Amino acid sequence: MGKKRSRERTLNPHPFLAEQPTAVSKNRTKPPKRHQQQEHMISNSLSDKILKEAFKQHKEIVDEENEEQNPAILNLSAVQFPLHDEEEDIDDFAGFSETQSQFNDYEDQINEEDENLLEAFLSKDAGPQRTIGDVVAARIKEQDATVSSEVRPMPKLDNNVIEHYKTMGKLLSTYTKGMLPKGFKHIPAMACWEEILYLTEPEKWSPCAVYQATRIFASNMNRKKAEKFYKFVLLPRVREDIRKHKRLHKRLHSELYQTLKKALYKPAAFNKGILFPLFKSGNCNLREAVILGSVIQKMSIPLAHSSLALLRLAEMDYCGTTSYIIKIFIDKKYALPYRVLDALVGHFMRFLEDSRVMPVIWHQTLLAFIQRYKHELRKEDKENLNTLMQQQRHYLVTPEILRELNNSRNRGEKEDENMLCSPVSVINKTIEEDRFDIPEVPMEEDD
Repeated sequence: MGKKRSRERTLNPHPFLAEQPTAVSKNRTKPPKRHQQQEHMISNSLSDKILKEAFKQHKEIVDEENEEQNPAILNLSAVQFPLHDEEEDIDDFAGFSETQSQFNDYEDQINEEDENLLEAFLSKDAGPQRTIGDVVAARIKEQDATVSSEVRPMPKLDNNVIEHYKTMGKLLSTYTKGMLPKGFKHIPAMACWEEILYLTEPEKWSPCAVYQATRIFASNMNRKKAEKFYKFVLLPRVREDIRKHKRLHKRLHSELYQTLKKALYKPAAFNKGILFPLFKSGNCNLREAVILGSVIQKMSIPLAHSSLALLRLAEMDYCGTTSYIIKIFIDKKYALPYRVLDALVGHFMRFLEDSRVMPVIWHQTLLAFIQRYKHELRKEDKENLNTLMQQQRHYLVTPEILRELNNSRNRGEKEDENMLCSPVSVINKTIEEDRFDIPEVPMEEDD
């Protein structure tokens, strides 16, 4: 008889799921959101970086203000401009949808009564908003004293250049969608870009053209140039639109609202070109603050830039609406450096001797600050705030502030320090039971 051939069993090269130590679930779990994660205060090194950047930007602001008072003389006649190009148009823009909602959610936050109350805190000596036209015109008149102040002065450029960009300005005044002239994209790279923008008359641009210009300039300009564009072109245009249409439809043009959101892609330029000049002017009304706050609330801003914004706002002169923007940043729940927290405490303590009745938004901002950072305040700061509450009271908000202050730990204290004072348990070891020494249990007799 022949031998039986043994067949080798073929094993599955891929093991079954049950053979794995752990089975992988098909349902993927999303990572916890940032506000759900355990929060920690930022490190000392990052705090030092934020403070150094704050001092650096403050110095730049002072230098730029001095430069505006004594502008350098530019030789514009030697600058060459591309007048013609093979590609006449760029950036095909489809425009905003006609069905896009023109109603923004910030309208519900504007109360006419609150608006009138906050006007008492606005500066009465604030000057008019400066535009790119004012800056360039003053520079031209300084170079040539014979220029008439009644007519719009022209920079010393080639006549073809002047006509080219004046024609471009007429196109931008009626622009709604489609291609932009390619020469427009060359402006950010020019040394005298302010004079070129001046020729196009930005105050007459359509809202869609302002949106396109902000998108292009924010992408191609460095921070300093973008800051000037925001300060002298975008900010005056937004404020003018709010003022002009206050009685008509009581809201900012939808395209300009989207433009502000686009401008936040350069947060440092946004702070120094829009946020700080607006509140430094001393006449930022409630409608402007609510619209700008709505943009800040919806957009993500890095911690360093948010900390710098709070630091500068806390040190500025109070104009009523400052509290609204500070509250917006506080509600973002950043882990702020101690330097910023101390500055905010100092901001509120400035009103200890103020005889004016503070608006409700001031009390609400203080409450939001205490609720969020009560465990990071020093003991002496809490004592000073308690004294402040005796001078500045609100029948609804002040009791909540005092309750939060009295039920919080001080800076540097650990959460479980109070538990260390509890009596020590006398039970040092577990109770042992002797199984041979069990008491008798009476049993019922059977019938």
